[in-house]
Amino acid sequence: MIVYWIYNIVIGFCALIRLKEKPLKTDKKHKFMVIIPAHNEEKVIGNLIESLHSMDYPSELYDIFVIEDNSTDNTGRIAKELGCKVYTRNDSKRKTKGYALNWFLGKVLEEKLEYDAFAVIDADNVVDPNFLNAMNIKLCQGETVIQGYKDIKNPTDSWISSGYALFYWFQHRFYHLARYKVGLSPLMNGTGFVVKFDVIKETGWNTKTLTEDVEFSLINIANGNKLGWATDAIVYDEQPTGFRESWKQRTRWTKGHMQIFRHYTKDLAKGVVKNKNLATFDGLVYIMCVPVIVISLLLIIVNFIMWTLEKMTFGKMLLSVFIMLAMGYAAYAFAGLIITIMDGRPLKKMWKGIILYPFFMASWAILNFFCLFKRDVKWEKIEHVKAVSIEEMPEHNSKAGKRKNK
Repeated sequence: MIVYWIYNIVIGFCALIRLKEKPLKTDKKHKFMVIIPAHNEEKVIGNLIESLHSMDYPSELYDIFVIEDNSTDNTGRIAKELGCKVYTRNDSKRKTKGYALNWFLGKVLEEKLEYDAFAVIDADNVVDPNFLNAMNIKLCQGETVIQGYKDIKNPTDSWISSGYALFYWFQHRFYHLARYKVGLSPLMNGTGFVVKFDVIKETGWNTKTLTEDVEFSLINIANGNKLGWATDAIVYDEQPTGFRESWKQRTRWTKGHMQIFRHYTKDLAKGVVKNKNLATFDGLVYIMCVPVIVISLLLIIVNFIMWTLEKMTFGKMLLSVFIMLAMGYAAYAFAGLIITIMDGRPLKKMWKGIILYPFFMASWAILNFFCLFKRDVKWEKIEHVKAVSIEEMPEHNSKAGKRKNK
């Protein structure tokens, strides 16, 4: 565990390295297909589509496609009225976004639609006007799978949404950006990513877990294909504000990670031998995060067992557990404070989230432990209700790029 955390901390500090932009390998405007998987998203999809129509990119070089996925509301009608091309899918047994993308992209390849790359955006998002321009630069630099910067629509709505915001802000800088700077591979993050069609022409979008984004990332990493990172390609994503919805969402993510652990550990281990590079090894280290968290919880249980076996006094047992918990609390609270300051976020609005951030992360650790004993992989929808336009995002109005470490 010490080796695991030291490894991640050392690479995390690489986020502080100043990086020069890669040279362009080509100089062209690529044609994009923007894909929106949507299941009953009538409350929010209109704002997303309006933000997409407002992008600073030639309108003839991108088209918006909506996958109306098992919807029972007006999602498809709203999308059509706003000028999108709508594909309707009805498959009640396979409801995940991964299945929707697999189905839709299979049709795209069959119909031989001519696009250079596709972007996937969640229906509850709004998109920065510079999104496609930033992604186009990365494609011109030779990147083939690129993750954009997923910001949060509602970081101060509750301590739960603040926890999500702190988690993503920290991960974006000290995981994705850090790895990109030293030639390792960031990971796809659910939304706001771009893939060149050449990558999927032979195999299609072939994912099978609840976390299709991480799965697709690790498939590419195992095959020796590093992912790119586009700090200036910003999307704003809605996060749950209540604990029950958050628990349901994070349970789905954790189950997906455990599926990935079962299905892809061997592939990544083989990839380490075959590719002989640190990027593939780094992908293998990533999927060890759930076992490491579970081991951390087991250490607390071990202390209790040692006390019951009279191998440790009650006072020493309490002190040992207290030290572990106090160190964990201090580490996460400090991480939340540091990333808020470094990213130039409003500290006064985030103070409650920073104080409670350790509890948010502790609940995630406990959830990981419970998921060891829950084998069902049922997909459950998370309701999205935060309907805001791109002009209402404070980071957008204050030129969000100022806070990014390039």
